[in-house]
Amino acid sequence: MEGTAEPVVYQKLLLWEPSLESEEEEEEEEEETSEALVSNPWRPQDFSGNKAGGLPGTWARLVAALLLLAVGCSLALRQLQHQGSPTGSLGSAAPPPGGHSHGPGVYHHGAIISPTDTCSHLGRELLVAGGNVVDAGVGAALCLAVVHPHATGLGAMFWGLFHNSSSGNSTALTSGPAQTLAPGLALPAALPTLHLLHAHFGRLPWPRLLVGPTMLAQEGFLVDTPLARALAARGTEGLCPLLCHPDGTPLGAGARATNPQLAAVLHRAALAPTSDLAGDALLSLLARDLGVEVPSAGPRPTLEPAQQLPMAQGILFTTPSPSAGPELLALLEAALRSGAPSPDPCPPVLQTAMSPESSTLATVDSSGSVLLLTSSLNGSFGSAYLSPGTGVLLSNMTAKSTATAWACPLILRGSLDDTEANVLGLVASGTPEMARVMTHTILSHLAEPQTQAQHQHQGQQEPTVQPSTCGQGTLLQVAAYAEHAHVSSVPHGCCPYQGI
Repeated sequence: MEGTAEPVVYQKLLLWEPSLESEEEEEEEEEETSEALVSNPWRPQDFSGNKAGGLPGTWARLVAALLLLAVGCSLALRQLQHQGSPTGSLGSAAPPPGGHSHGPGVYHHGAIISPTDTCSHLGRELLVAGGNVVDAGVGAALCLAVVHPHATGLGAMFWGLFHNSSSGNSTALTSGPAQTLAPGLALPAALPTLHLLHAHFGRLPWPRLLVGPTMLAQEGFLVDTPLARALAARGTEGLCPLLCHPDGTPLGAGARATNPQLAAVLHRAALAPTSDLAGDALLSLLARDLGVEVPSAGPRPTLEPAQQLPMAQGILFTTPSPSAGPELLALLEAALRSGAPSPDPCPPVLQTAMSPESSTLATVDSSGSVLLLTSSLNGSFGSAYLSPGTGVLLSNMTAKSTATAWACPLILRGSLDDTEANVLGLVASGTPEMARVMTHTILSHLAEPQTQAQHQHQGQQEPTVQPSTCGQGTLLQVAAYAEHAHVSSVPHGCCPYQGI
């Protein structure tokens, strides 16, 4: 907790004028106050017993001017050093005005963590602009749809979990049942799903969220290592010219890619007033590319109360079916009924299990509002069908596809009786048996000694949990406690985070 700062009183500063000197001398004679320890640089001082306004006063004014110049130069230099620092924009490198400093991943107001620095930065910009965690999360998800087409996109299915700190309620977001646009190609649902979430809980105007992603698609983005690795592993069949050199070879890390067709789709979506219309323009263009009729019924995303499991430590929230949420709660309930919560060993990785390529992100603010988003194309680059008129890669997820392996966000909120209860959010990707892995993670947290949480609360340096996961997956964690927002990941440093 930060100490309460003393009020600062600002006084008006008056430049010295000769006409004021006689009045000042009279006041000095009447009051006969003692000389101040720190002289006023705006008032000429008598250093040699002469009247103010003589030569010594001129020197005094010169000294004051030099002092002001030195202070100004010092402040300018400090600002330049702060701007030049690689962590200066993250908000945790320099001590805040309260006088205490924070370790990495700890912020006063809010934070976001995602697979790319570009999209984490975009989410932070939305927070700075006055947006909330939903604005930052939706904007970052649309950014990932541009720069990580191997894992997510406008053709992806989305699951989300939003905890509102004001109401204490948690809401689950789903893209609805998978629908088929053409054989082997799923109906895209990202735009209407994200628009629905924003329409209910966002703060900034919807078009503001699409400015950054549209610019990235139009002006270009740099291929990062995960995308380059996915391209090298899969090949470029069906992905040219978007992700290929002129000779057909895949773009490598550091190469620039553009997607002007996708930029045009995002620009149209920014003008959509409703969730249904957000995806209509995209569906029309896709149907034209494929030579099929526009479906009479589009995607049916939903917002519904999250499934929950009350427990001694608080309430667990997760997403309903079709997702791994119900399986997760069943495993946790069985473990808690068996006695003291102690984590079972990590489940063995099944050699035959194939975990769909997926993308995750998380946002949190210091009041305890949390948004977790996970999305997938059901495989690296999905169906590998790149729509020439839209620049969108479609998913090959069908009604028979299982989401158990990847859709499993989880929020733990402390007791509702505690107005300052901690909130913890976990979302993972890239590992089979997701429900069992998440069960192991949350049980590990519940088994931690309470003294550790108390020590961290006092120090305010580390997150409430030292998260762990099984296998080779990625786990994102966000938490709110002690009026601060905390973000971290496993493996450590795998996912960039930024905050304010």
